[in-house]
Amino acid sequence: MDRQLALEIARVTEAGALASASWIGRGDKHSADHAATSAIREMFDSVPIDGTVVIGEGEMDEAPMLYIGEKVGSRKGPEVDVAVDPLEGTEVVANGLNNGMSVIAIAEKGHFLHAPDMYMRKLAVGPSLAGHLSLDDPIELTLEKAARTLGKSVQDLTVMILQRERHSDLVQALRNNGVRIKLLDHGDVSGAIVSAIPECGVDLYVGSGGAPEGVLAAAALRCLGGELQGRLMVESEEQYARCLRMGIKDPDALLTMTDLVGTGDVIFAATGITNSDLLNGVRHLPGQRVETHSVIMRANTGTIRYLRCVHNMSVKLKYAAGMN
Repeated sequence: MDRQLALEIARVTEAGALASASWIGRGDKHSADHAATSAIREMFDSVPIDGTVVIGEGEMDEAPMLYIGEKVGSRKGPEVDVAVDPLEGTEVVANGLNNGMSVIAIAEKGHFLHAPDMYMRKLAVGPSLAGHLSLDDPIELTLEKAARTLGKSVQDLTVMILQRERHSDLVQALRNNGVRIKLLDHGDVSGAIVSAIPECGVDLYVGSGGAPEGVLAAAALRCLGGELQGRLMVESEEQYARCLRMGIKDPDALLTMTDLVGTGDVIFAATGITNSDLLNGVRHLPGQRVETHSVIMRANTGTIRYLRCVHNMSVKLKYAAGMN
């Protein structure tokens, strides 16, 4: 994939963040999500790819835009898989909380897992722990291995986990081992990613969250040299059958990075809508100017770019009107 696609994809996430920012704190998650989705779908038309959505807003009968199987891009570039979450954290943005962002990842065609909309158990780590841990191990053994690999005591580990009732036993087990716990209210994708960013001070991310979000996080971790292991939490025969229909031969199998995002090049971009450990949120400045903060990553080069942009919205609107 051409390296210029990284900036093109960031322009798309910027559009989603700018559109949904108007709905921060207004208590209307549906309007916030629709604004981000509409803006991203429109901006995709200018991106030189022949893309197919494999992680999106749902199946065709569930979503009018960015549905699984939809073709996006100008159709004049490389064939790619597209994983997109126009608004990661709809309730977050609606309630003015942290960890809202717009996220897109692309990979060569056929590399992303077609993840069904269900829960997935996850273990995410950075480069220092990649290849050293197993999701199948008891949490006590995982902590012991992590501490030994990092050359620190178990009590000096910091573990991030979503604050959910379903995690109560796991949180208690972490407490019993004396680790530092960083509870995350929202933001499953960013929570997994920060385990691979040393400045965030998180050694590993555990617990369960959405399977589609697991693919997006794995795409970023592939660029960062980290690792995400997952296992689908199939809860019914219907869910099992759906996995088979989506091409997952063994829905109970441990999913590795190769299963989730393949082995080829990956481009990941995210733009903050509200503040998080990873990104600053959209900030309104005087004179109809708006500041965005994005991260752009590419697996083939391992380059991570942080992009801070100031958008003159009055000029943008005039330009858009002229284009129409």
